[in-house]
Amino acid sequence: GPQLNAQLEGWLSQVQSTKRPARAIIAPHAGYTYCGSCAAHAYKQVDPDITRKIFILGPSHHVPLSRCALSSVDIYRTPLYDLRIDQKIYGELWKTGMFERMSLQTDEDEHSIEMHLPYTAKAMESHKDEFTIIPVLVGALSESKEQEFGKLFSKYLADPSNLFVVSSDFCHWGQRFRYSYYDESQGEIYRSIEHLDKMGMSIIEQLDPVSFSNYLKKYHNTICGRHPIGVLLNAINELQKNGMNMSFSFLNYAQSSQCRNWQDSSVSYAAGALMVH
Repeated sequence: GPQLNAQLEGWLSQVQSTKRPARAIIAPHAGYTYCGSCAAHAYKQVDPDITRKIFILGPSHHVPLSRCALSSVDIYRTPLYDLRIDQKIYGELWKTGMFERMSLQTDEDEHSIEMHLPYTAKAMESHKDEFTIIPVLVGALSESKEQEFGKLFSKYLADPSNLFVVSSDFCHWGQRFRYSYYDESQGEIYRSIEHLDKMGMSIIEQLDPVSFSNYLKKYHNTICGRHPIGVLLNAINELQKNGMNMSFSFLNYAQSSQCRNWQDSSVSYAAGALMVH
């Protein structure tokens, strides 16, 4: 616990809070040695004074899931302190009939939500007994399902006391990921990867779910949280139709290593925040 706390404090202390209070953040879920410093750029935008409910949307890595799933437990433990799952909101979500239940095994195996728990605890520590979390495992949703879930979550996104944490790494490049897109005009492989990721990031910043889907269809970029991102973009879209004014900005981008040849592999990370104006 103390070691983790010191690490998180170190990363957060090196970052500015320019987009606070964030209503939603996108942040990576790899091991902290790889992406801890990148994730800090997103978590620094969280305002613990106003945040009371935190929705954590993570992609399913291990089980095939065509909808979204909810946890079967009441508490997630972290080395910092325990996080309580909001059973009232879970009750509202169950009533829609749109969710299934994660098995305990799936819950324990899935790192896409888990890796956000210590950072959430750290960002909220000044109000640690005053907030709850709503973990949601997001399956391989169709575009129409992303729209449905976006619509459902939009009413929660509209509330300034709620925060959405969207868990996603960006390009997984290399033979072990079976993805090796390379645009030689960009120079070295890692520059091509960065160019591809930043193209996707700028489309996300435009807050247009259709353009994001089209980008994914065209380049097949291996963004593992593309479905949670799709749900967020659709929720934003819903609120914009009702006249809400929002903007999203990416604040940091990093790669686990720089790929220079076909034997190399890397994973990219990006951190960003949504503001309501």
